[in-house]
Amino acid sequence: MVLDTGRGSGVPNSAQALDELAANARTVGTAIESVIDGKAEAVRLALIVLLAEGHLLIEDVPGVGKTMLAKALARSIDGSVRRIQFTPDLLPSDVTGVSAYNQELREFEFKPGPIFANIVVGDEINRASPKTQSALLECMEERQVTVDGTTYPLDRPFMVIATQNPVEMEGTYPLPEAQRDRFTARISIGYPTAAAELEMLDTHGSSSPLDQLKPVAAAHDIRTLIEAVRGVLVASQVKEYIIALCAATRTAPELRLGASPRAALHLLRAARARAALDGRDYVIPDDIQFLAAPVLAHRLLPTAEAMVERKLPEQVVTRIVEQTPLPRALPGTPPCAVCWEH
Repeated sequence: MVLDTGRGSGVPNSAQALDELAANARTVGTAIESVIDGKAEAVRLALIVLLAEGHLLIEDVPGVGKTMLAKALARSIDGSVRRIQFTPDLLPSDVTGVSAYNQELREFEFKPGPIFANIVVGDEINRASPKTQSALLECMEERQVTVDGTTYPLDRPFMVIATQNPVEMEGTYPLPEAQRDRFTARISIGYPTAAAELEMLDTHGSSSPLDQLKPVAAAHDIRTLIEAVRGVLVASQVKEYIIALCAATRTAPELRLGASPRAALHLLRAARARAALDGRDYVIPDDIQFLAAPVLAHRLLPTAEAMVERKLPEQVVTRIVEQTPLPRALPGTPPCAVCWEH
């Protein structure tokens, strides 16, 4: 079956391919959940971002497993993995790499930095200076690195998983809007339930479960899954729904900065990934509603009045989703469109 992806070309897809995608993704999710107890939704969102070819920002209080989730996702994939501990004295060349003079060859040669990996874990990204943070801009958007006028492509898949603590702000540099807009989604881990915390004490008390975590998927498997996700159908009505949601954030009285066109594109890609994980070859409005807050909220800037009234961007997105009319199926749409009616 050939699906119209809205890019002017057909991408081969089939129910069997989507079933295999969902099964493989569940295998990766199960491996991660063996390390992160009771956080199935956070794990699922991380998988969605991976399959959408995006980048993930994990923001929460210390000690709830932000770095553990990032490491578990990285270790579950048999690809190259590098970790960067962001500190105030970290230089851009420490991330991207540097050209060093080789005395034997009598010429400069490029020494790749840790950004050259399939999964890059950036721990406490807000502790690095803005100059170092900006070194990630080209890497995350264009998946390449330019050093001394020479451009080096990054391997596929490529995903940056960054963590930051919102309560430890002393000596930190908040991510600028341009940097936050590169992250497909922002998630929070949250405190575990009593049962999950008790299980954590039993399983993590004597050793780290990361030591037993083995790769369950190869990098080329992830590339295949990403190609399958690209073939998921997004009807024109659903695209218009995405645009309506993003446009509403730009006129919301509680916000002084709304969602960018890049945000709309990331929401579309993430919705395709969620549909594929559910075994569907088409996107429904439920996918958009589920992902609206994780994909849009971290890009929005509240007004001073909204901050005083403690109106969080997530609350504004929730209100917009509730007030924006759902798309309606047009005559001639596939039978699956009946699920649009709520």
